[in-house]
Amino acid sequence: MIALRRAEARGHFDFGWLDTFHTFSFGEYYDPAQMGFRALRVLNEDRVQPGRGFPTHGHRDMEIVSYVLEGALQHRDSLGNGSVIRPGEVQRMTAGTGVTHSEFNPSDGALVHFLQIWIVPDRRGYEPSYEQRTIPDADKRGAFRLLAGSPGSGALVTVHQDVRLYSLSLERDQEVVYELRPDRHAWVQMARGAVTLDGQPLWQSDGAAVSEHSSIRLIGIESAELLVFDLR
Repeated sequence: MIALRRAEARGHFDFGWLDTFHTFSFGEYYDPAQMGFRALRVLNEDRVQPGRGFPTHGHRDMEIVSYVLEGALQHRDSLGNGSVIRPGEVQRMTAGTGVTHSEFNPSDGALVHFLQIWIVPDRRGYEPSYEQRTIPDADKRGAFRLLAGSPGSGALVTVHQDVRLYSLSLERDQEVVYELRPDRHAWVQMARGAVTLDGQPLWQSDGAAVSEHSSIRLIGIESAELLVFDLR
């Protein structure tokens, strides 16, 4: 079964400084039919104006992954971390027992466009922690590059959940197949461009939930970048 989540069906708010789309219920957007998929709880696509951002705020008991598509995102947190995240990098913050942080667009003239991902951890009460790693472009061209996964998975960053998050880039007519175990599910999220998923077209910012499939076949309609979540 494949359930499509078209870009235009998402929750949308434009606050002037922030243009945000919510795949699942979040903040002021609530849809009881869209409360997440498996352990994937939040998938927001945000565009933040230059010199603006999210002031210091708190989180707990959530695995938060940021994936920047354009521009730069400045991060500061109560653990003492301060960094700038750019395209080609992935950031993970375990909120655990509690952490505060801020996210800010440090540019004078360019938007920052990024995906904010929240994954429910396998238990409460982890010690807060932070990771940021670089993803060489070559590693995801026509191949599934493991960005985030459980401890020991070999992922660039570690999340406290039985989840594997991959990035992938495809050119036109390039084809890949991802094998799914019988007890697993997938979420496919388009970052840019277009592909077919088992023959169904997915365009920029579309998503799809996949269950009861032994594999998924992705073919580039045009140059594309996407994320694939393998979920319990």
